[in-house]
Order: sequence, then structure tokens, then C-alpha cells
Amino acid sequence: MILLQLSAGQGPDECCLAVAKALQCLQGEAEQNRVVTDILEQEPGDKAGTFRSVLISLEGEAEAVLAQQWEGTLQWTCASPYRPRHLRKNWFIGVSRCAMPAKALASEIRYETLRASGPGGQHVNKTESAVRATHVATGISVRVQTERSQHANKRLAACLLAHKLAEQQSTGVAALRSARRMQHYQIERGSPKRVFAGARFQAVMP
Repeated sequence: MILLQLSAGQGPDECCLAVAKALQCLQGEAEQNRVVTDILEQEPGDKAGTFRSVLISLEGEAEAVLAQQWEGTLQWTCASPYRPRHLRKNWFIGVSRCAMPAKALASEIRYETLRASGPGGQHVNKTESAVRATHVATGISVRVQTERSQHANKRLAACLLAHKLAEQQSTGVAALRSARRMQHYQIERGSPKRVFAGARFQAVMP
């Protein structure tokens, strides 16, 4: 399993729209390659249907190849859909791989099984497939119920918990949020990993 963070940093609304479009494109490529995706966290943008950042998991035989194809700077070349007279047409977002759990972390986690809740038909609330994982030393806790298998939810919870611990180690949650937004300034605009063009977000050669 691999976790990827798609981020607009401190970019304008157009960058948040690019994150949403990139997410949709990534999910489409994942489906074609039989890689299962789950959105673990998301921070919405100011405009409807846009995202400031998204944390997504990839799981499947082609997960590493797919992640490698997306990690780095993405460039979207398109006239602004929000500011028709705006001269800028190039928008940049970042895709980065997140921390994965160390083997030692497994002994530091307490798991609880719960009944899943929310939409899901007959399956929901009939089996205890949902999992709450708590890091004993810090008290940091996550709840995962995206998978039907309790084992799969435990694995996903461990990954998400490792990500949150990495956040805390980055001098606190507030500092991490600031660092996430500063990511926009660290993007290498001169060498994008992938380039997309137009309102339909079509891939072109960089």
C-alpha cells in the first residue's frame, strides 16, 4: 500500500481545481491498472468541487509503478475558468509519497473492532469490520471502515496512523499544515513530472 498526497499548497482556486481533476485522472488510471484507491483525508477548496489537498491510498500489483508516474510536480495549462481575463494559464500542484509504517510501529498500536456505520447496504452494521487504531504512546487515533475486510482495514489504519505520526513529528499539526501549504512554493515549475492541458485535463508530453 502506498499513500499519495495531492496538494495545491497556497495556490489559487485554479490549483485546487487542478487537484480535483488530477485526483479523477489518477483514480481512472488506477482502475485501468487494477489498483484499488481510497480517499483517506481531504481538505476542500473555496470553490465547489475543488480540493486544497487529498490523501489517497493505492493498493495493487501496479501501485509502485503508478505512484512513480505521479510523484512530483504536475502542470495544468488552461485558461482560468474563474477569471476569464486573467493572463496566467499555467497552474502547478504537487504529488508526494507519504510516510509508511515502520515494522516497529505494529507493537505500538492498539486495535479495536467496531461496527461499520453509514451508507453501505446490508453489509453495514452487521459485521465488525471497522477498525480504530490507537498509538498507545501518543494517544493518536484513527478509524477506518473503507474496506469490508477487517484485516484490510487494520493495514490501512496502520498506514494512516504512520502518516499522522509523521505529521506530529514535523513540529506539530499546525506547523505541518503550514508546511503543506508551503509545498506550493517548493514546486519545480521548470520540470513538471506530468503536463495536462485544457478544461478536459488531457495528458500531453512535458
